[in-house]
Amino acid sequence: MPDAMPDYDSDLIAALGAPLPIGNLDTDQIMPKQFLRIIDKAGLDRGLFYDMRFDAQGVPRPAFALNQARYQGAGVLVAGPNFGCGSSREHAVWGLQQYGIRAVIAPSFGEIFYSNAINNRLLLVMLPQAEVDALMAAVSGSAPARIEIDLAAMSVSAGALRFAFTLAERHRTMFRQGLDMIGATLAQSSQIAAFTRRHHQSQPWLQDVAAKTMARLSA
Repeated sequence: MPDAMPDYDSDLIAALGAPLPIGNLDTDQIMPKQFLRIIDKAGLDRGLFYDMRFDAQGVPRPAFALNQARYQGAGVLVAGPNFGCGSSREHAVWGLQQYGIRAVIAPSFGEIFYSNAINNRLLLVMLPQAEVDALMAAVSGSAPARIEIDLAAMSVSAGALRFAFTLAERHRTMFRQGLDMIGATLAQSSQIAAFTRRHHQSQPWLQDVAAKTMARLSA
C-alpha cells in the first residue's frame, strides 16, 4: 500500500480526462522494469509510460497524450480493454497515483492490477465498450472534457454524457473510507473475535493446536 492514501473527497472525483486508446496495455508498459530498482516508492511518476512518453534519447513523444499541453494536470485516464494486464508489479499503480491519476475508465482490467489498484485507492471504472468510446471521443477533442465520477450516485459524467457503473460493495466501502485490505479486515475485528470464540467452544481440540504440537515435538 502507499505510504498514505490519496487525500481527496471520498465520494467524488472530478478531473480532466485524457485518452489512452490502447488495448492490452500491460504493467511492463505502464511501469518499465528499470524503475523497479528502488528501495522506496518515491519518483515512480518519472517512469510512468516511460517508453511511450519518451524516445530512445529521452525526448518527449509529442503524439502521446500526456505530453500534450491540453492534457497537463489530467487526473482520469480513459483507456482500452484489458488495461493493466501482465505482471503483478504494484509499482504501476503507485506510478499512476504519483503522476496524479486518480481513476482509470476502461472496458476491462487485468485481474491482479485491479486488486492492487483497489487496495491502494486508485479507482477503476468498468463500462461497456460503446460508453468508453463515447468518453474517449469527449476527451479527445480540442477542448478535452472534464470527467466526474460520483461514488454516491455510481455514475460517470462528461458534459452531456452520463453513465452508470457498478462496483462491489466491499470495494466501494474501502474507497469511500480510505481503507486497504488490512484496514477493511481490521474493521471487522469484533466479528472475527466472536467467530473465533464460537469456533473454539464447539471444537476445543483445535485451539492452540500448533503450539501443542510443537510442545510435543520438543519433548
